[in-house]
Amino acid sequence: MSKDDPTPTDGSADPDDGADEDHRADGLDLARAMMRGAVSPGSPVARKRRRPGARTRRARGGNEGGLSGAYPDERDPQLLGGEIGRLVDQRGWGLDLQVRGVFARWTEVVGDEIGAHSAPETLTDGTLVVRTDSTAWATQLKLLAPSIVKRLNSELGDGTVTVVEVLGPNAPSWKHGRRGLRDGRGPRDTYG
Repeated sequence: MSKDDPTPTDGSADPDDGADEDHRADGLDLARAMMRGAVSPGSPVARKRRRPGARTRRARGGNEGGLSGAYPDERDPQLLGGEIGRLVDQRGWGLDLQVRGVFARWTEVVGDEIGAHSAPETLTDGTLVVRTDSTAWATQLKLLAPSIVKRLNSELGDGTVTVVEVLGPNAPSWKHGRRGLRDGRGPRDTYG
């Protein structure tokens, strides 16, 4: 502070200008008081600064100073697995994740031989669509459908799969080029 300029250079209030010694215009006094725990949650200063509807630490059972305590609370870092589990429950993705898990383990669920010749495509409204690599395996899977439904319901929960729709292999397209016949007989072999 110079002799010509009465304002202090460090930003503190001059005690001679009539201002209260405990209050500073920049608010640093309130921040320091809160950090030291001098401002209790019920004081007029704390009530004025608090958000409407915000709970105090005393209401949550923690310490009064607003600082972190020795016991865990919602501000502590959370495990990722717990947070993902909560998100899955909130969004209702539980059954979808189970179905995708069974699709990924298809050969383990239905057996090596059936899994080598078939693959699940969709599961909607209790109908499982399975694609096979030959018509012979499509016929075999249609005969084994009740046992497959039983295995899948034991994995996913009762009533999840009600019908297994078996599709044969995709037929090759005999159309080459931009033009074609609408009612042509095509090749004389059947596919599917």
